[in-house]
Amino acid sequence: MSVISPRAREETQPLALPRTGLEPRPARAGRRTGRPRLSGADRDILWLYLLTRAAIWTTAYCARWIFPADAGTRDPGPSLAPFERWDWGHFLNVARDGYFPAGDGPWNADWDNREAFFPGFPLALRAVHMVVPHWTAAGLLISFVAGGIAVLALARVARLYLPDAKAGRRTVQLLLLSPCAVFLATGYSESLFLALALPAWLAAHRHNWPLAATLAALATTVRISGLFLAAALALHFVLTARTRADWGRLPWLALPALPAILYAWYLHAHTGDWMAWKHAQERGWYRRFHAPWEAWSTTWESAFGHVQTTGYAFMFQAELLTMLVGLALAALLIRRRRWPEAAYITLSLWALGTSYWYTSIPRATLLWWPLWITLAAWSLRSPHFRTAYYCLAAPLSTLFALTYLTGRWAG
Repeated sequence: MSVISPRAREETQPLALPRTGLEPRPARAGRRTGRPRLSGADRDILWLYLLTRAAIWTTAYCARWIFPADAGTRDPGPSLAPFERWDWGHFLNVARDGYFPAGDGPWNADWDNREAFFPGFPLALRAVHMVVPHWTAAGLLISFVAGGIAVLALARVARLYLPDAKAGRRTVQLLLLSPCAVFLATGYSESLFLALALPAWLAAHRHNWPLAATLAALATTVRISGLFLAAALALHFVLTARTRADWGRLPWLALPALPAILYAWYLHAHTGDWMAWKHAQERGWYRRFHAPWEAWSTTWESAFGHVQTTGYAFMFQAELLTMLVGLALAALLIRRRRWPEAAYITLSLWALGTSYWYTSIPRATLLWWPLWITLAAWSLRSPHFRTAYYCLAAPLSTLFALTYLTGRWAG
């Protein structure tokens, strides 16, 4: 259980925000005893996590046999092949060969734009590969361990906001059964990012700014979203700092920017381009800046204009719907004066919503922990909402898992 010191409680009190059901709540103080570090609630959450992992692995096994690439084959292929899709190839290439192997790079016409991916996950993959020889198994192991840390941290974050004893478990349930939850079980970077970002958020609420900044810096090595997290942490600091000693910790908040600066410097040293990361995003994923209404219009045309194949048109429909969910969430957080959380979501939406078209917004919802806490609050108040969510999310999560595991959807 997260514990906030009496001093931190006194410092956050002057904000006097109206109670709305999403404000962080100070945990009851108490002396630590010889209790195990994992409480019964934590073990329940890990059991739920293991069950959902087993469900995804079972789905992958079935998909390999029922939906092979060649309908006439009698061999389903390697057991881990369903997890070797899309972005996994970029992470693998970076971990195995580096960013610019044998002088190859963006100056070649067939370049894969791998520098669009931050180095945190590939570095972790290369380190684990020293112990686990199979690359895909190493990637899955990273996400498996990181996902377990993430769900435990998410439950603790939820208990800061919601008074119900079921809040932590319910929030984790909603995340693990969400439509794009399969990406928490693949060799992607979402689980590792959450395993760093959520403990950083907890550390900030304990006013442990050195730890929060360090974890946010590590999160930035994994995804650009770490900079959005850093902005939210900075805003939380400004709203809660009261004493001279508090303000003395302000320089720590610059730390999360360091990985992004070092990565830009590394890419410049090899390409001569300080904006090499952004230009790789533009070449590979059409992430050139466009006005938000232009991005919406292009995505709408791709979703409903019969210009894409049906599978990709469906993907763009999901992008549009998820953008609306994100905008509603941002508006709700602003209305409830949850300024740091609103900043994190708004920056994410701006980055995702100002490209040529929307890409990967559904998958980005996995990183929006205020969304899952908000939905948990509603589900705890309304059993009908909880039932409706599970009835809709369960088939969608299965469908999205199958489309990813069979290579039919980019995510």
